[in-house]
Amino acid sequence: MSSTFYIPAVNIIGENALKDAATQMDNYGFKQALVVTDPGMTKLGVTEEIKALLKEHGIGSLVYDGVQPNPTVTNVKAGLDVLQKHQCDCVISLGGGSAHDCAKGIALVATNGGHISDYEGVDVSKKPQLPLISINTTAGTASEMTRFCIITDPERHIKMAIVDQNVTPILSVNDPGLMVGMPASLTAATGMDALTHAVEAYVSTDATPITDACAIKAIEIIRDNLHEAVHNGTNMEAREQMAYAQFLAGMAFNNASLGYVHAMAHQLGGFYDLPHGVCNAVLLPHVQRYNSQVVAPRLKDIGKALGADVQGLTDKEGADAAIAAIVQLSQSVNIPAGLEELGAKEEDFSTLADNAMKDACGLTNPIQPSHEDVVAIFKAAF
Repeated sequence: MSSTFYIPAVNIIGENALKDAATQMDNYGFKQALVVTDPGMTKLGVTEEIKALLKEHGIGSLVYDGVQPNPTVTNVKAGLDVLQKHQCDCVISLGGGSAHDCAKGIALVATNGGHISDYEGVDVSKKPQLPLISINTTAGTASEMTRFCIITDPERHIKMAIVDQNVTPILSVNDPGLMVGMPASLTAATGMDALTHAVEAYVSTDATPITDACAIKAIEIIRDNLHEAVHNGTNMEAREQMAYAQFLAGMAFNNASLGYVHAMAHQLGGFYDLPHGVCNAVLLPHVQRYNSQVVAPRLKDIGKALGADVQGLTDKEGADAAIAAIVQLSQSVNIPAGLEELGAKEEDFSTLADNAMKDACGLTNPIQPSHEDVVAIFKAAF
């Protein structure tokens, strides 16, 4: 069977990437941009910096900075109202995954009409979204370069997964200079999110040699740099390496897709409004322990990439070593030990499992768990 590889047309990574990206924006001929971001970016002055940069290149801009940590359908509607009122011809997302996902929702509905919930699922839209440029300030979600858009529906207590080639940005920007101010807890959560992307892509049923190469290299870079980025956030080399790692992990999962870690983490985030990366980090070893029934050799590869000595080990022993290495890295960056610490409740696990199994449609976990299996994984992670 053939495979398809999705990625933005232009991707600029490294120190001073933002300055180089501004030159690239000149080529597009945009006149009026909607900058989609969160209150934190505005408070830090980064939003004004972007507006000034756009002005230098002859692009006017309006700001919607109401994005929540788990962006909602209401956020998408509010941003769309600003865009339509001022007749913006492009969208610029500024921030982490939340800003990028919200901007994707706005840009998609702007050209396709209707409500963002109309596009839940895989490749539902009919038209390309309004042009989107994504300026990334975290090293984890890779939403700045993927065809994935996750929007929370508070009424249903779920996160909607919109997987659509039409939400892929035309330009992604990863400047580590914008990441230096990230607090340690956010650096840890987004870094473990990137690790989860790489691991789930590597054990995916849709993995290819291209996604494998991206995933393993991402894991190796995370192994060598996440701890330093968390505990010494001003280390620009570690920040830049994590920017590359999360981008590589994004290349992997954008094309090999994801598995039950994300299907389950989405439910925790939607139900309790919890940080996505932390949910992924807590669930990752437990889901991979379940997956090891069928992908032990692949998990052994992951163990090696994480620095475990797997030479001479059986596939099962190698898989166990990989899971232990994941737990060790998670602990070293102060990720909570279990879901109980995050405020999850055992009585909700059956409902969460139901929703996770619905969310997993179209995902590529190496083994399809039963409802009872998913509940058991939640309990193991508790």
